[in-house]
Amino acid sequence: MVFSSLLFLFRFLPIVLLAYYVLPKKWHNLVLFLASLVFYAWGEPVYVILILFSTTVDYVAGQAVAYCKANQKKKGAIAAVCCSAVINLSLLGFFKYADFFLQILHQVTGIKTGQLHLPLPIGISFYTFQTMSYTIDVYRGDAKVQKNLITFGAYVSLFPQLIAGPIIRYKDVAKQLDQRKETVSLFSQGIFHFMIGLGKKVLIANQIGMLWQQIAAMKTGSLTTATAWLGVLAFTLQIYFDFSGYSDMAIGLGAMFGFSFPENFNYPYASKSITEFWRRWHISLGTWFREYVYIPLGGNRKGIVRQIVNLAIVWFLTGLWHGAYINFVLWGVYYGILLVIEKFLLKNVLKALPAILQHFYTMLLVMVGWSLFSWQDMTDAAGYIKTMFFYGGAGYINDQTFYLLLSNGILILIALFGSLSWSKDWCNRYFFPEGTMRREICRIVLVIVLLLSCVAMLVNSSYNPFLYFRF
Repeated sequence: MVFSSLLFLFRFLPIVLLAYYVLPKKWHNLVLFLASLVFYAWGEPVYVILILFSTTVDYVAGQAVAYCKANQKKKGAIAAVCCSAVINLSLLGFFKYADFFLQILHQVTGIKTGQLHLPLPIGISFYTFQTMSYTIDVYRGDAKVQKNLITFGAYVSLFPQLIAGPIIRYKDVAKQLDQRKETVSLFSQGIFHFMIGLGKKVLIANQIGMLWQQIAAMKTGSLTTATAWLGVLAFTLQIYFDFSGYSDMAIGLGAMFGFSFPENFNYPYASKSITEFWRRWHISLGTWFREYVYIPLGGNRKGIVRQIVNLAIVWFLTGLWHGAYINFVLWGVYYGILLVIEKFLLKNVLKALPAILQHFYTMLLVMVGWSLFSWQDMTDAAGYIKTMFFYGGAGYINDQTFYLLLSNGILILIALFGSLSWSKDWCNRYFFPEGTMRREICRIVLVIVLLLSCVAMLVNSSYNPFLYFRF
């Protein structure tokens, strides 16, 4: 079940909201826990056992950490944290990476190994990181142990952000799990946030994604350089509106149930450096790796060489986290190299450039990165990237390029406008000025228009993927 489906919009969500607000407050976490299990089981019933197992493991580990700390048994607390990490990462590794490593083993040693072909449990990369953050936060003293198993289960399986984030660290919602307050204002904000996200997903990401699919399906020899760049531009916009749209819907749903989730995207395509891009893109993932990997490794506190090694580890893991394919690993390495070069060689050079050149530099490298990210077959990736840079293909530009550009020009302009931060400033100035009646009227009108438009599009279209479901 996905948020951008008629089943979710008109059956599942209304039923859950009704049950949540009709029942007494003491039952709210139980409602969320059970509803989340139903939501998760809708696609993969058997893997409900897996998420319940992870919940139990980390609940027990958290209790053990708290007990050991209270009785000054530091080694016991460390052992509990390590057990939690080993079990969680083992499950993630087995289901997500078993075939990947078996294939590498075959290529390196020649030993014939069969493939397990296990279906990937939805959201396992996200909830694994969340459950690990709980035991670590309890050990560090950043959060108190959660004694209520139902409340902890609601945190782990919370359906608004279960399957594609944002990654919610336990310490960020610990108080909200027990003491959140649902208000009409927060619920209203949640509806607006959700509808913005739904519009991003259905009206922009899905539509421009079809352009990318059309270009990606072409044989490399028939592509022109301009068409290849048009395809990468389409994917660049699709993945932003797809993933940020999902995050907006998750944040909006959280608000409807009284939660305040952190923003996961802050107009990353407005960045003027790769460093800034990764401060704005998938913020919750970057924050998790910084706090639970980079800083514990020593961060930038142990010299330049150690800092470069730490960055290399983090970006290798970031790439691997996205999927069990070599293109994702190379994509992570690509950004690790760029960030090291930028941090130690180009920092002052970039600052001296005009803003427009800084932005051009950033988006050029980001789009090259997406061209690598989008192809799981490295032969296809290499051929496509070669065409982008005038090597091979069917020349520079042709009639097909102009046709595709003219057919999708308005959509591309709308997407480009929406991906830059000044679009928000422009909208707030002319349609949503703070503290005015115009703001409220425009918000209501926009929600209605988006809902009707999205429903009409969902009824008539079968193309409705979520790109980050596979991660």
